[in-house]
Formats: sequence, structure tokens, C-alpha cells
Amino acid sequence: MKVFWVRFGLFCILWVLLILMDSEQIPLSIMAFTTAMGGYFFLSLQKALLLLYTGLSAIVIVHGFFLVDEPIFTVILLLYIMMDAAFRLKNKYLPWYLLINLAFSIYLLFIQYYPILEIIIISVFFYFLIMAINRLSMDLREQQEMYDGLLTEYRNLKRLNMATERDARLGERTKIAREIHDSVGHRLTALIMKLEMLAIQQGSTEYNELKEMASVSLDETRQAVKALQTEEHEGIATVVHLIRKLEAESHILVQFTMRQGILSVPLTNEKSVVLYRVIQEALTNAMRHAGSREVHIILGKSATGDIAFEIKNSIFNAKPFTFGFGLSNMKSRVEELYGSLSVYQTDEQFIVNGIIPSE
Repeated sequence: MKVFWVRFGLFCILWVLLILMDSEQIPLSIMAFTTAMGGYFFLSLQKALLLLYTGLSAIVIVHGFFLVDEPIFTVILLLYIMMDAAFRLKNKYLPWYLLINLAFSIYLLFIQYYPILEIIIISVFFYFLIMAINRLSMDLREQQEMYDGLLTEYRNLKRLNMATERDARLGERTKIAREIHDSVGHRLTALIMKLEMLAIQQGSTEYNELKEMASVSLDETRQAVKALQTEEHEGIATVVHLIRKLEAESHILVQFTMRQGILSVPLTNEKSVVLYRVIQEALTNAMRHAGSREVHIILGKSATGDIAFEIKNSIFNAKPFTFGFGLSNMKSRVEELYGSLSVYQTDEQFIVNGIIPSE
């Protein structure tokens, strides 16, 4: 967005210089300038670029034919528009667009009796320069698209690898639990039965105490087996897993930053669900209202050891926002856990941050 404003600023400066230095009808020139300025704004939509650039060139050329006495700034403005187009238009459109613009530029200078040979040489030089800039720009864009594609594939493979490792760990835990149940559990059960029989035969209370100890050991073994067979469903790691799953399903590029010590913070299932719902709502807002496909999530520990989170995404058309149902519900759910949530936006970013108390 900053690059757009820099280009727009240069575009306006050249127009102002053109009006001040060469215009014979300043009011009409200002009308042409405002029309061109409106057309330039539409370039940020990245749609119908050839039509928009053709319209801008047409405004400048018509203005140069009828409203100026010297064509120098008109030609400079045309060259600037062509340079701008080199970064946006595709190769198949750009050569014809450049040829038409250069032809009109040469004609504007020719009718003012400028040296034709020098004009043609300079025009050819600018033609190849702009084509080289366009080629470089397209190559950089293709490389960025390839990088984004590779990054997405890397994330998918990483998630697949994590899922495979998790399944392997769960399988190993299940195997260990089965072995404990089949060996230790059965032997403890047999021991309890023998102690019970001895207690009946001997009538001694010592056997009852031994039987009680064996029963406690059997209960502890069963709890251990149950814990091994059950995958953990609480904590930050589970929240991260759910967000990665949501990222894959919604085609959002999520950049996670996890501060030191955050994975060791204890978090109940209820608080894990609230944290996940907050992040989920923030991602939904980013897609629906900001049109952003890239979100940065930061999880860390506050000074008091609580969970601190921040979700931010870029916005391309900043508008005043209000707390709708989703944001209001999100805020109330966090406050029910004695946490805090704040939502605000700058000219470039929409930010949701807050704190959820740990156990």
C-alpha cells in the first residue's frame, strides 16, 4: 500500500507541474487532473488494468493536444504512466500500449519542431528500458507466486508429518497400554483373588491389608492405561493443532509466533476452547471484512504468567468498525474467564489482543 501512495504522489506532482508550467486553460486542466486522479485510484483494485492505463494516457494526450503550449511535461507524464504500467501489465499487452504512447509522444514533440532523430532514439531507448523493467517485474512476481506455493506445500507437508508423528505416538501408547493391561493388570487381578482365598482360609487380617494394597495398585494401573489410551485434549498445543486445521480448510496463510515458555502454561479445556474461538473469529473477520489471506498470530506469557495473545491482519481499505455480534460475543466469553480483550485498527492493520488467565 505504501508503494501505491508513493506512485500516486509522483503522479500528482507531475500533473501539478504540467498545469503550472504549460497549461493554457487551468480550470480545464484541473478537471482533467481530477479525472485522471480518480482513474489512478482504480488501479489499486488490480482489475481492467489495460483499460485504466489506456484511459489515463488518453486524458494526458488529449490534454497535451488542446490545453498546453509546450509538450515537455506532457511527454514526461506519459513516460511515467508507461513506467508504472511496466510493473502491472502483462507482456502480451504492454508492447502495443508502449508503441501507441510513444507514437503520440513523438508526434507531440514533432509538431513543436523538436529534433525528430533525437526524439526517435530516446523513444526507442525508453521502449526497451520499460520492456526490461516489465520483464524483471513479471519474473519477480512469478518467483513470489512460486515461493508462496512452495511455502503452502511446506506447511501442508509439515502438518502431515506432525499428524503422522502424533498417530505413531498414539499407536505406541496404545500398544504399551495393552501390554500393561494384559500382563500387569491380569497378574494383579490374580494376586487379589489368591489373597482373598488365603484370607478366607487363614482368617488373618494381614491378607486383607495386602489385598487392599494390590487393589489400589490395580486401580492405579487402570488409570495409567486409560491415560495412555486417551489423547490429550487440553493446552496450547491442542489450540495450535486446531488452528492449523482451520488454516488448511480456509486457505489462510497463518504465521505463528510462540514466545518462550508458552507451551508449558497450564490451560483447562474450557479456556482452550475460548482461546480457539477467539482466534477463529479473528480469522473469519480477516477473510470477510478485510479481504486478507495472511494473518499473524502471537501467543506468549504475560508478566503474571497468563496467556497473552495477539491476532493481526492487513487491511486494504480502512473503514470505521463497530462491535458486531461476533466481536461482542468473543469479548464476553473472555471476560467470563476473568480475562480481557481489546480490538482496534490502524490505517494498515486490524488487531485483536487480550489475556486469558492460566490455571
